[in-house]
Order: sequence, then C-alpha cells, then structure tokens
Amino acid sequence: MRNFGNLGEFAAAVGEELGTSEWLTITQARVDQFAEATDDHQWIHTDRERSAEGPFGTTVAHGYLTLSLIPRFESEIFTVEGLSMALNYGSESVRFPSPVPVGSRVRAIASLEHVEWGQHGLRATVKFVVEREGEEKPVCVARTLSVLAE
Repeated sequence: MRNFGNLGEFAAAVGEELGTSEWLTITQARVDQFAEATDDHQWIHTDRERSAEGPFGTTVAHGYLTLSLIPRFESEIFTVEGLSMALNYGSESVRFPSPVPVGSRVRAIASLEHVEWGQHGLRATVKFVVEREGEEKPVCVARTLSVLAE
C-alpha cells in the first residue's frame, strides 16, 4: 500500500506505477450476484452446463464485473490522506482484451498518468491493468478519472 500524505505528494507521482493489488479469486457466487444486480443473465456467465460446451469451457465473469472491482483494487494499492472528498468522474477508456474464467485469480496494477488542478480539486487519471494469474494478456485495461479535494 502506497500512502500519500496530501494531494501535492500524489500529484508529484505522475508517470509512476502506484502499486499492485492482492490477488482476488473470481467465484461463481460473485458472478451470479453481479448477474442479479445488473439483470445480465447471459448464459456464458451463469449457465454452467452450457458454458462447459462454450468457447472457454466454463462460465466467465462479466466484463463490467471486472471493471467494477477497480475501486476495491485501488483501496489496496494507494491512499491519499486528508481528503474531504473523492469522486468518480468517469473513464477515458475501457477494454476487455481477454476473458476471466470463474475460478481465476485477478489483480490490478495502477499507474498515475495525468493530473489537472481545477475548481473542485485535483482531477486524476489512473490507468488500471487487471491481469489474470498465469496469463500474459490483461483482462481489463481502464483509465479512470477521479476528482480529489482536501
């Protein structure tokens, strides 16, 4: 866990890798809960029998489930002390280059790409590369935007 004492210290880390999260196992229960929450019950995520005959030989996590884990991974990678607020501002880009079969372990690597001071604080662009254990190709690459204020 990398700790920044304030926004100035965080902003000074532009261009740096911020760290790597812990591994997280993607379970069928998590995939099913995500399907329930989003009403996305596509067979490749929830039908174990049909998925066994599908292209990946098993069920796979929703891409958006993988993306939604970024706040969890971020909390394991870095923190900025003394904030009065931290808001999700959006994403610049999101890609899902490869699948996440149920039972896989994933983790994220974060890099601070850009900061911009504005009226409401610091807008930061952080690149997250989510990787699957044992695979070279990432499962998600996302550039997230956050507004941070002290």
